[in-house]
Amino acid sequence: MWLDVLIALIKALFFLSCVLTLTSLLTWMERKQSAVMQDRLGANRARIFGIQAFGLPHIVSDALKMFFKEDYVPPGGDRVLHTAAPMIALFFALMTFAAIPFGDTLQIAGHRIDLQVLPLNVGLLFVFAMMSLGIYGTFLAGFSSDNKFAFLGGLRASSQMISYEITMGATLVGLLMIFGTLDLAELNRAQGGLLWGWLPKWGIFLQPLGFLLFVAAGMAETKRIPFDLPEGESEIIGYFVEYSSMKFGAFFMADFIETILIAAMIATLFFGGWQIPYLQSDGFHLPWGSFHALPHLLVTLLQMAAFGLKVFFFCWFLLLIRWTLPRFRYDQLMRLGWKFMLPVSVLNIFVTALILVLLKS
Repeated sequence: MWLDVLIALIKALFFLSCVLTLTSLLTWMERKQSAVMQDRLGANRARIFGIQAFGLPHIVSDALKMFFKEDYVPPGGDRVLHTAAPMIALFFALMTFAAIPFGDTLQIAGHRIDLQVLPLNVGLLFVFAMMSLGIYGTFLAGFSSDNKFAFLGGLRASSQMISYEITMGATLVGLLMIFGTLDLAELNRAQGGLLWGWLPKWGIFLQPLGFLLFVAAGMAETKRIPFDLPEGESEIIGYFVEYSSMKFGAFFMADFIETILIAAMIATLFFGGWQIPYLQSDGFHLPWGSFHALPHLLVTLLQMAAFGLKVFFFCWFLLLIRWTLPRFRYDQLMRLGWKFMLPVSVLNIFVTALILVLLKS
């Protein structure tokens, strides 16, 4: 029992350290990527012992600035809720990663270790539950700030999350009908097969429309451009408008953690997660019949690296969209979610069901 607890703790610390490291790196990536796209230099002022390192020291300088800034609570605000709100948002954003597998299994001295912090046969439901609870932090931030603009931002966030979480769930029903499981690890393993003998059986090839809808709904869940109505800096509206110091830093981190989460979900659901085409537990089985054996440990490391690279790529892709598209008006945001994306996602369910019935008949 103690060994199982120790293994679970090591897995949690490993995955948490990877997520937080990538979160810190994304704060630099966003500034540098936008600078490259806009023909600017980007962050390049901070130095450590005179070393500029492409602006990477800004990660440390930004953190230090937030730690030493004044922690301000509005005189009319609720101090307890004002303090709890960013903790709630950050906690549930991080908890969501517990059910996401970052590899298959690792065999050590006859002991089988699932490379997943919290193996669940309903892992996808756990992810959606944690994502839904995170909205309480956003709403409480606006409610407890005694500021009508912050309150409006909290209301916008709540209505946006409700609107797009329904669509996000509906986009995945077709995928669940095909693979028949809510276990994210089993869903990854199911994507290890081949279509027509050579094409990876990834969700992107089975549900291309579901993939496009999920990406759009996932971007709305992260509350970033073009779906950043809850923040709306140019309108002086935002649920964290009365926040400073590390409380603001917690909301800032939560935004990037949610970006990593959506990237991890895209990789897991539609791009095989840790799957590498033709790589099985004993090595590469190529479509033309050749086989290349590999040690188990090397296969596991390759699978973990593949998952990490997929997540990193989709983080870059989401940042690319963030610096490309303009913000929607609020009526456009609601119309897109309720009048277009939700009906199309329901239509995708019916089309998927029809195809499955025809294939079985």
